[in-house]
Amino acid sequence: MHPDELKVIYADKSLLVLDKPTGLLSVPGRGEDKQDCLSARAQRLYPDALVAHRLDMATSGLMVMARGAAAQRALSLAFASRSVRKRYVAIVDGQLAPSLQDWGVIDLPIIVDWPERPRRIIDHQRGKPSVTHWRVLAHNTSDETTRVELEPVTGRSHQLRVHLLALGHAIVGDALYGSPRVQAMADRLLLHACLLELRHPVSGQSMCFDSTEDF
Repeated sequence: MHPDELKVIYADKSLLVLDKPTGLLSVPGRGEDKQDCLSARAQRLYPDALVAHRLDMATSGLMVMARGAAAQRALSLAFASRSVRKRYVAIVDGQLAPSLQDWGVIDLPIIVDWPERPRRIIDHQRGKPSVTHWRVLAHNTSDETTRVELEPVTGRSHQLRVHLLALGHAIVGDALYGSPRVQAMADRLLLHACLLELRHPVSGQSMCFDSTEDF
């Protein structure tokens, strides 16, 4: 992808839906070398574009931005009230057994691991409530991996990565949480935001967007 390239899925006067590549920051980081990011690229084409939520740098897929402060307030409120539906696809290490229900539930509280930040850990005393729904899509017996679909209920940083690690199945290519073997299995984190369902911040119309993973 060209350094300035932006993959626009949808755009109107209030809303942008973008497809973020892996390895690109959502917002600027600290330092001159961390200024290229999805929000900066969007603002070159849409100067009124404002961030409503974020994806980890290593995660690819759908990300919505607001156009203007009023739309940003509406979208931020929608994310905070959990009325935006998000789904992800991931490939995890090992043969993850399907849940006994259609969707399994991971309900484990997460907190930042201060000595090892930006890592997060499960902490039953001090962690913030964190819930992820998951289901198995397919098993790959040749490389001993499982393709899973994930629907986070809460939106903690690194939530999907930490929750799957807690199940004993780290996401393939995870440089932060995977073992050296799991990291070496792919040249990127195999986690993609594949579906986004929300109400338009002005019209209230229900909208659904999807993006297919390339792994």
